[in-house]
Amino acid sequence: MLREKIDTALKAAMKARDEKLRVSTLRLINAAIKDRDIAARSEDRCDGVSDDEILAILTKMVKQREESAETYEKASRLELAEQERAEIAVIREFLPRQLSDAEVEEAVKGVIAEIGASGLKDMGKAMAALKARYAGAIDFGKAGALMKKALG
Repeated sequence: MLREKIDTALKAAMKARDEKLRVSTLRLINAAIKDRDIAARSEDRCDGVSDDEILAILTKMVKQREESAETYEKASRLELAEQERAEIAVIREFLPRQLSDAEVEEAVKGVIAEIGASGLKDMGKAMAALKARYAGAIDFGKAGALMKKALG
């Protein structure tokens, strides 16, 4: 389970007295997961968040840091941009391998063919199938644009 993998990595980093950035990033991941666990309990899901939800949390964390790094670079704050990118590297250790642009195109075409999507009216169904199969491995903003182009 992803949650245990993250906990194990945090314990190992603390025992090895790894760099502060790795330990703090792993703690941030745990804090985000615990926040979502608390929200899940209020919805009567006592077992906490699933691995799919953890993947969504990690994906969101990567996206936030990418945006921050861009902002820092535009403001000529390169040391802060480097820190954001270092945090991204730690977070990505727990995400599936990201598909290349060509692989994303193939995945989109495959899903369209599989569900028999014929127009934009089927885009929601096609995107749901894509998300179910490739959670954490695709930037769904780019995939959505490809899907719209293919169905449009």
